Amino acid sequence: MRAIGIILAGGNNHRMKELSSKRAIAAMPVAGSYRSIDFSLSNMSNSHVQKVAVLTQYNSRSLNEHLSSSKWWDFGRKQGGLYVFTPTTTPENSYWYRGTLDAMAQNLSFLKNSHEPYVVIASGDGVYKMDYNKVLEFHIAKKADFTVVTADVTDKDDPSRFGVLRVDGDGRITDFEEKPINAETSTVSTGVYIVRRRMLIELIEKSMQEERYDFVKDILIRYKNVKKIYAYPMDSYWSNISSVDSYYNTNMDFLNKDIRDYFFRQYPDIYSKVEDLPPAKYNVGSNVKNSLVSSGCIINGTVENSILFKEVYIGNNCTIKNSIILNDVYIGDNTHIENCIVESRDTIRANTNYTSEDGKIRIVEM
Repeated sequence: MRAIGIILAGGNNHRMKELSSKRAIAAMPVAGSYRSIDFSLSNMSNSHVQKVAVLTQYNSRSLNEHLSSSKWWDFGRKQGGLYVFTPTTTPENSYWYRGTLDAMAQNLSFLKNSHEPYVVIASGDGVYKMDYNKVLEFHIAKKADFTVVTADVTDKDDPSRFGVLRVDGDGRITDFEEKPINAETSTVSTGVYIVRRRMLIELIEKSMQEERYDFVKDILIRYKNVKKIYAYPMDSYWSNISSVDSYYNTNMDFLNKDIRDYFFRQYPDIYSKVEDLPPAKYNVGSNVKNSLVSSGCIINGTVENSILFKEVYIGNNCTIKNSIILNDVYIGDNTHIENCIVESRDTIRANTNYTSEDGKIRIVEM
């Protein structure tokens, strides 16, 4: 593909509450054995984008560990590869990333030293499969300056969490509003963009002179009537995990066999870092219904409509319902957990009860 890739994975989000206190949102576990960033990285690899930069800042230790080897996504190559850029102090700059545009500006040499004519920009918190080549073909056919991949959000998601836009009959974006109080349409930006590399460099340099640091507000919205910005509608599954409810619902979607098959049994594949763990063990007396159970788990109790990540221990006479149990959690005997997300590396004492109130998802953190 005639493009380089940039994955924006640096931000924090208060909507994730305690879940983002241990890790960046792009490193959030998804579907039992994956991380959120695996989907964007796999899409880059499957689209034959050979040179990808991940821009990370907030709470990035877990994400850096996950990206310590690029071979899992087939980026271990002589030309191109996977780059992880965190903020660095230089004689010209001593700031953290002040926004998505500033993150690209502080790593402008990555853009300038590349030779590919286009740039694919993606976020690290989207769960989807996409061939970026088709978006690039659309971009070239429309002679667009920018192409924004869009999706129609369903009733279970709130459009006001995203950039909401209007499109004319030709597919050109006529109105773009970032996180409005009241969203008038359900067409939202998925955080995937294509732009010509030289144009992006020019706009970044101009924005830095004007002290503008946000890519969406200071480029897309500001130039929407000056540049030709088109929308590429996405017709397959897409979800964003940047709130507790959306994170919970996205994981629960993987209990649907059709969605599991779409991501993990249909080409192209989704790749992730592989850990050498034994298969899950179901002891006598265990009872598991409609759940995802990952490698390294030991089950002694009842698990129903839940997702268990790696190395979870469920004690005797336990009941786990409609819950997400993150990595390396020990749950003692006679424990009842329902409608909860249990944070990783926790120990839940025996004879305890955790259920949500008012139908909201409860985060259990010890």
